[in-house]
Amino acid sequence: VMRSLLVISLMLVLGACTRMSADFHLDNAYRQYAAGDCAAVALELSQAQRQIRSRPYLQPEISLLRGQCLEREHFFVDAQQTYQFIVSHYPQTEYAYRAKARLSTLEQLGQLRDAEPAKVSPAL
Repeated sequence: VMRSLLVISLMLVLGACTRMSADFHLDNAYRQYAAGDCAAVALELSQAQRQIRSRPYLQPEISLLRGQCLEREHFFVDAQQTYQFIVSHYPQTEYAYRAKARLSTLEQLGQLRDAEPAKVSPAL
């Protein structure tokens, strides 16, 4: 019984640490975005993404912030694809709504391109 309690307690502590770490990196990503440092945002989002396996509901938020940085750095095609990923994989979320708004804005600015299927090349 005591061993079971110890194992359960250890699992709870580790789960909390993972959650806090992902939140920490996501919060830092927002701070860096506000400061205009998209390279730091990419790093923080990558670190957060490694921590969210048990919390996949954070993926659309991470993807939206990544898309906004891509857009800020004028990688409009990549931003468009990121927003389309959110809309197709998480259609019932707030982030899909926001991604659609970003796609609409890109279209109004003339930055939206017709989606072309990815070209597949054989491995060398």
